[in-house]
Formats: sequence, C-alpha cells, structure tokens
Amino acid sequence: MSKTYILAGSNSAIAKATASTLRAQGHKVIEISRANSENEYQYQVERYEQGQFPTFEEKINGLVYFPGTINLKSFGQLTMNDFQNDFSIHVLGAIAFVKSYLNLLEKDGKSSIVFISSVAGSVGMPFHSSVAVAKSALEGLTKSLAAELAPGVRVNAIAPSLVNTPLGERFINTPEKLSAIEKRNPLRKVGEPNDIANMINFLLSEQSSWVTGQILGVDGGMNNIKL
Repeated sequence: MSKTYILAGSNSAIAKATASTLRAQGHKVIEISRANSENEYQYQVERYEQGQFPTFEEKINGLVYFPGTINLKSFGQLTMNDFQNDFSIHVLGAIAFVKSYLNLLEKDGKSSIVFISSVAGSVGMPFHSSVAVAKSALEGLTKSLAAELAPGVRVNAIAPSLVNTPLGERFINTPEKLSAIEKRNPLRKVGEPNDIANMINFLLSEQSSWVTGQILGVDGGMNNIKL
C-alpha cells in the first residue's frame, strides 16, 4: 500500500538515500529543503525553525527531520551564538516541522515520526558540547512526544556516529583521518548513508509497529562497546 512521507532537510545524503528507498517501494515522498527545488515534490524553506513550511491537504503517514550541524570546537571557543544556532537547527526546527504537519498525520497507529540524533547525545566526547546539548534535547523530545502521541503515532530517533556524507567529509578526507576514525569504531568502519536510510525505512514501516520512544544507535557499536 502506497504511503506519503515528508522529509525535511531533503538535500542531505542520508535524506536522498531514504527518499530513493521509499520511492522504490512505491511511496510518495515530499521533500523540503533550503536548496532550490529539483522535482515536482520538492519545496523550499528559508529557515526550518521559523515554521514557514508549505501547506498540504493530503494525509501523511510519516515525518523525518534531517537538518543538522557538526560544529566541533572546544568549549572555550564555542560562542553563545554557536549554541543558539545549533539548538535552533537541531531542536527548534524539528519542533516547528512536527507542529506544521501533526494534524495531517494519520493517527491510526501506523504513522511514524523519525528524528536524527547522534552518538554524542549520550556519550561524552571532547569538542562536542554544542552538538551534545542539541541532540540530548532532541532525544528528550523524542521520548516525550512518543508518550504523548501514543498509540496513534510512533516517535523514534536514530543516533549515528560519523557517516560518510558531505557534512562529515572534512573528518575523513585524507587516508590518515579516515584510518583514525575507523580505529575508534568497534566495527572499524565509517557508516554509509544507506546504513541510516535502512533504519529510517524500518521505523517508518509497519515492521516497527511495536517500537516507539527509542533512541536507536546505528553507530558501529560506539555507544555501547569499548574495545
């Protein structure tokens, strides 16, 4: 049965992989991005946190919020503006996105909201203060919304470690950097966009009908394994 999903931040590599997977299954994917429109189902928004999202009439079966930053600096180098900007994109943008379309979501127990968190939301890492603050708040929102919207809508978050995307490219753009990152990962590799897209697809599908309020680590084991 074909369903309709809205993806915010659809220009990201993980969002593109997700959209491709969903369309291959026959679903309709509406894309929202700050980039220029590329197809008939893509819409542009200037700032996610301002809540100026396009309006639709049709019923929606799932929402996925992708926008994020990787703002790694020492705590002393991070400005208040850094914290405010990261929080605004990661958290306030997600809130505005869900608020914009919550009334369109089918409340049939089959609809799903998916957020993208980070391993930094639960594991202390140097230079991750701003990201950790934002992602920890997003994880709190995930659990609170899951409780409030049950049983009609499921809400979960995925917490990856570093994924091979343009956003994370600067951390793995030399053989030496890539090797150092891989050595810190229990599975000795960096994630690929499809690794995350596959989990998103699972959480949107009815295969995850008994999963809500969860922060699911797709991270090569970094959250739970120390070698």
